Amino acid sequence: MIVFRKMSAEDTEMLTDVRVTVLRAANLLSDDADMSEIAEQSRLYYKRALNDGSHTAYLAFDSEKVVGAGGVSYYTVMPTCDNVTGRKAYIMNMYTSPEYRRQGIALKMLDLLVKDAKERGITHIALEATAAGRPLYLKYGFVQMEHEMILPKDE
Repeated sequence: MIVFRKMSAEDTEMLTDVRVTVLRAANLLSDDADMSEIAEQSRLYYKRALNDGSHTAYLAFDSEKVVGAGGVSYYTVMPTCDNVTGRKAYIMNMYTSPEYRRQGIALKMLDLLVKDAKERGITHIALEATAAGRPLYLKYGFVQMEHEMILPKDE
């Protein structure tokens, strides 16, 4: 039976390990790629954000084994006509272990994160989707954004 648990700052080390796993998988990185700086920055992020309420993280467990992850970061921008509070939620770190996929874990995780945001009164909820995740998000009701742009970092 899969159990979903809302994590706290006391779970920072476990969350950091999972974050590194997620990034390795999403970026097709080898196990020997140096992730020490990302791990350290993730550790600092979780300690701060889980304590101040600007992030919610869930993990899915099969017994003691972590089989899924998801998080939502909260932030505020200037008010706009379609978001008068300026409060936004950004879903990220969605991951299900390959052998546990197609069992509804990602859908349940997404639902927990969306509900968390809505309970805070946040109606502007966004995410970035991989090709594999896109069908789930579309089925849930997310729509493709048309106007957002990004300035690439200098390299």
